[in-house]
Amino acid sequence: MKIIHTADWHLGKVVQGVSMLEDQKYIIEQFLQHVKEIKPDAIIIAGDLYDRSIPPVEAVQLLDQTFSIIIKELNIPIIAIAGNHDSTSRVDFGSTIFKESNLHLVGKLKKEMPPIILQDKYGEIAFHLIPFADPQEVRYVFEDDSVKTNEQAMEKIIEHIPFNEGRNISIAHAFVTKNGEQIENTDESERPLSIGGSECIDANLFDKFDYTALGHLHQAHFVQSEKIRYSGSPLKYSISEATHQKGFLVVDMAANGEVEIEKIPLNPKRDMRRIEGYMKDLLEMAPSEDYVYVTLHDEAVIIAPMEKIRTVFPNAMHVDRTMNHTIVDAGESVVESKHKMDTTTLFNAFYGEILNEEPDEQMMTLFNELLAEELVEEREGGRTK
Repeated sequence: MKIIHTADWHLGKVVQGVSMLEDQKYIIEQFLQHVKEIKPDAIIIAGDLYDRSIPPVEAVQLLDQTFSIIIKELNIPIIAIAGNHDSTSRVDFGSTIFKESNLHLVGKLKKEMPPIILQDKYGEIAFHLIPFADPQEVRYVFEDDSVKTNEQAMEKIIEHIPFNEGRNISIAHAFVTKNGEQIENTDESERPLSIGGSECIDANLFDKFDYTALGHLHQAHFVQSEKIRYSGSPLKYSISEATHQKGFLVVDMAANGEVEIEKIPLNPKRDMRRIEGYMKDLLEMAPSEDYVYVTLHDEAVIIAPMEKIRTVFPNAMHVDRTMNHTIVDAGESVVESKHKMDTTTLFNAFYGEILNEEPDEQMMTLFNELLAEELVEEREGGRTK
């Protein structure tokens, strides 16, 4: 069976105040052209269909049009799950009816989750859909108060998976690492999956599956084993992804469950990249529509640097300096670097600045609880920001 594995579309994404919808339409058109040529037996989307729980209308329309082409025109089944950016209830809406059209969507975690069964000439393949669920939700679903971490949550879910006698594929949205090692998520555009605890999940939990299609991390790579893979996102969504080669995976599964994997690159309408140099040299560069992050080497104060840069790079997103100087833009000082801090670090900095002391353990526990609640509410559409 030939399967396309993709993830992290983040439809409706806004980067540095710029809507990515035009770029997403372009890349999806390219993706669909590949689908028509490859003619897969199924398409997996491993979470984060949208960038937020209440996506813009244009993003919903784009997904609807894309699914219609794949399902109705190309007659290819789609198997998709909710990621941490999606609203579980919205992804679940209509899922029972959609199954009849070979659109298999799972948003909410349930105690009983029968697999989607597809067949090729060798027999059945069971697709086990594991939507993103935090430990609190897993504790509730399985009535097990011992579940405290993301790894324990995943272990509990997999314990309840009804494995097929033949071949089995898992689809999950999680932060999976080799032996569960604690590593930093370098994707600046990704929200944390856990507050005040570890996000990381041991890849060994997926050993029983013939293939594991993962979403969440935006760079394509395998984890510990060639059969446990992230497809990566189809577009660059932050400058931390500047060196990524975006695309999707084609997984060819044999009768015995062995897989051959090919990465198919996708070429964006506009690249996202870094450039640096002195202002006079940058202004002599060839004009480009790319999304650029500019680092200036000039030591002298520059008035309105972004305005100047955009005469050559109209879609420039950010300007900073190699020196520890303040950039002056339109006569106002712009203090930078705070945008690179995570939420907890920002809170610590703010608390220290206001009270001239570090928050104690009780304060940090309260802050983490409130932040965790905020993430859950945002996912479920309780807030629109």
